[in-house]
Amino acid sequence: MASQVGGDGKEAINEQVIANQYANMRSEMNQFYTKITELELEVGEHSLVIGAIEPLDPSRRCYRMIGGVLVERTIKEVLPAVKRNKEGLEEVIARMHEALERKKKEITEFELKYKIRIRKADNADEEGGKKEGTAQGVLVKLETNWAPQSCSSRLGDNIRSTSIDPGNYFTGSNFDGLVRV
Repeated sequence: MASQVGGDGKEAINEQVIANQYANMRSEMNQFYTKITELELEVGEHSLVIGAIEPLDPSRRCYRMIGGVLVERTIKEVLPAVKRNKEGLEEVIARMHEALERKKKEITEFELKYKIRIRKADNADEEGGKKEGTAQGVLVKLETNWAPQSCSSRLGDNIRSTSIDPGNYFTGSNFDGLVRV
């Protein structure tokens, strides 16, 4: 008798499973964004190195870190390797963008299948009172009550400030906030 669950309990469990799957999918998408950003920073570093050593004499000595070991080489030896590495990183970024697009499509299909809607916490009370009982599906409530860390950087005379979420964060064209399930 204890193993039998009423209709309401089973539905809540299914909604929780769906919400967890959705959160995992969003987390995977976030990991793609993070890795792409990391690789793009590496491509930028490679570009800086190429720009710095390209005009120099090819026979000049330079140092390169290989597997945690600093080795002495000439610019003539290092420059082609750095260019190859940069091209390889750009290819990986392109493949990761493709995988990210596939993940976005998968998430969109999941949202449509289970009728998942994301809404802001500010609008939750207004919309919840109007549409209570009419919606079928899983609702992921969007909360904006997280404490961001601020960072600012000075670019010329302009000051730009951004907020960084210390936990998981999502970026994307149609996403404006943090999902807390």
